[in-house]
Amino acid sequence: MTVHPPGPLWTGRASNRTQWLLAGAGAACLALGIELAVDYAWDAGIVALLMAVIGCLAAGLLILFGTLAFVHVSVTVDAEAVEVRCGHIGLPRRKIQLAEVESAEFVPRITPQHWGGWGYRWRPERGTAVIVRRGEGLQLRLDDGKLFTVTVDDARSAVIVIRAHLRALAH
Repeated sequence: MTVHPPGPLWTGRASNRTQWLLAGAGAACLALGIELAVDYAWDAGIVALLMAVIGCLAAGLLILFGTLAFVHVSVTVDAEAVEVRCGHIGLPRRKIQLAEVESAEFVPRITPQHWGGWGYRWRPERGTAVIVRRGEGLQLRLDDGKLFTVTVDDARSAVIVIRAHLRALAH
């Protein structure tokens, strides 16, 4: 049995207030869909009304839930795993066992432009990432050669804790 170094559980988070503006736009689309459904004084016919209502409701829900899922991210490091949870209900979620981690690196500047925007991203040359804002983050190289990157405040401390646990696992 491997003895892990004593030490605190590390938790960190990052947030993006800009996502709230997009969530507001989603709520507005949703409200417009509801308004159209309730006050159906259209002369264009029921099919056009139905298409408008369904379109507004679908767009509103997609925008609303798509943005609220990435308003913030929380990262937890313990002696066994790194867990990443997004949004208020913790979805999407990714748990990476430390036994699968080859190395951890501090990345001083991560931008959504490098990843194609905010959210849960995958790029063939860069791996997988959870991007909620620009700034610092951590990058894990997994034992299968894949990379996992996440933006989080105080990422340097997370890397120190992960490396300590990796050294303990190596012995």
